Amino acid sequence: MENVILVIHLILALSLIGVVLLQRSEGGGLGMGGGGGGGAMTGRSAASALTKVTWILAVAFICTSIAMTVIAAKNSAGSSVVDRITDSSAAQTEPLAPAADDLLPPSAGDAPITPPPAD
Repeated sequence: MENVILVIHLILALSLIGVVLLQRSEGGGLGMGGGGGGGAMTGRSAASALTKVTWILAVAFICTSIAMTVIAAKNSAGSSVVDRITDSSAAQTEPLAPAADDLLPPSAGDAPITPPPAD
């Protein structure tokens, strides 16, 4: 179920990006500096087909986001990240760092490594 919602969410995100990029620019940010004709701050914005599609995709995107959040909350089953850390560290039996003898280079008294015989 999560995978289906995730795929729908990704398709909605890509569609929303595409629809927003297809729209005509209205001038400067919040209508400032764009030559006349009203900007985004005026109440006379024409609801074109692309604007309606953008709203529909945005609402669907938010709904899939909420659905994924609810599914993730149900799957967590009330466990905490701290609980997972303490459980995994208690289950770990070998040390995190190697022994001190493993870090030292071989001493002069150790047997030399002999190369394999040449054929």
